[in-house]
Amino acid sequence: MLERALKGSSRYWAWIGFLLVIIAAGGAVLVNQWVVGLEITDMSRDVSWGFYISQLTYLVGLAASGVMIVLPYYFHHYKPNKHMVIFGEFMAIAACVMCLLFVIVDIGQPQRMLNMIFHPTPNSILFWDMIVINGYLFLNILCGWVCLEHDRMHLSHPKWIKPFIIISIVWAFSIHTVTAFLYQGLPGRHYWLTAILAARFLASAFCAGPAILLLVLKVTEKVTTFQMPKKAVATLTKIIAYAMVVNMFFFMLEIFTAFYSNLPGHIHSIAYLFAGEHGHHELVPYMWTFIICAILCLIMLIPPKLRDNQKLLPWALGLLIIATWLDKGLGLLIGGFNPTPFETITPYWPTGKELMISAMIYAIGALIVTVLFKIATDVKQELGHSQALPCGCSTEDTDCECAGEEAPAADEAAEEAPAVEEAEATA
Repeated sequence: MLERALKGSSRYWAWIGFLLVIIAAGGAVLVNQWVVGLEITDMSRDVSWGFYISQLTYLVGLAASGVMIVLPYYFHHYKPNKHMVIFGEFMAIAACVMCLLFVIVDIGQPQRMLNMIFHPTPNSILFWDMIVINGYLFLNILCGWVCLEHDRMHLSHPKWIKPFIIISIVWAFSIHTVTAFLYQGLPGRHYWLTAILAARFLASAFCAGPAILLLVLKVTEKVTTFQMPKKAVATLTKIIAYAMVVNMFFFMLEIFTAFYSNLPGHIHSIAYLFAGEHGHHELVPYMWTFIICAILCLIMLIPPKLRDNQKLLPWALGLLIIATWLDKGLGLLIGGFNPTPFETITPYWPTGKELMISAMIYAIGALIVTVLFKIATDVKQELGHSQALPCGCSTEDTDCECAGEEAPAADEAAEEAPAVEEAEATA
């Protein structure tokens, strides 16, 4: 099926070329980092994790997002999700690859990854994080490719793949839980030292991840004939809305615990993020932007009339992604390191070279998504799955008026075929 990725329109190849240019530019900067070292970043003794690890944290949530489509279909037999499952699995593959790449660039030299294999340390959470991310990557490659291959050949999915699918669903919760343990197991960092951090990670993952997936699928609809079933979109949007509400509820619990208990360690990090400390206000505008975006997206997602408005939905999802990224992909990490145990502030902001290497990794992820989605949509189009109807609905939307008209048209064609053949034979 890989040959399908080698055929496409000029727009498709222009997009591939654009991504390859970014990858090449970022690769040149990465070589410079290998030669010079991590001094090209703004990391220091006090802020030993930077933009790379913060993006790992955020993208693990994207990897886990596919479970919000896979779980309803396989556990609850929710059929509208049937032809969207493969896209959730393929998105998880790209996210896992990006997570691993961010770890590789963060440790300085890629060969250091071998230390975790040759010198395993099961007492280290980072060791288990490597296990769960690589395991989830393998499970999604196996399940996604086998199921799509059998769909292409008009065969039912093999029975032996079902246990791996079930394991992948459970595994999705483990990857973000273990990643949260990397943070909340550090006693010297009060902003992370909370038992609810893993729950916050899962809540943010199950709103931000599906939001990104839904936006990518909407772009896919624009450039292909693939159309998402309306019921599946409505259900996924509800999940996103509920998860975002839970995510903000957990955030408010942290605020209450810090200020009601008046614990200095918890208060100082939050004060630094939202009000500034010791004359440092670098993150204040970004964190208040997070609050504003979160409120606006909830206003658009909670009322059913606004949530079901397909023209308004992309804006709501965009605001949600911005809000969760500012909170989880920026503020969480920097707020955990500041103030330092010496009650000082060590400012951190990613350098241009850090951002360029990060852009390279995001471009690699986008390239993987582009290729895999190209293969999946080609197979779906070949099989006639979830194609657009005249009204803009999907063939999977059985409650649509156009969907009911498609079957009679096919029946008429089937009835006319023998008559045509008979006339040709007579002639």
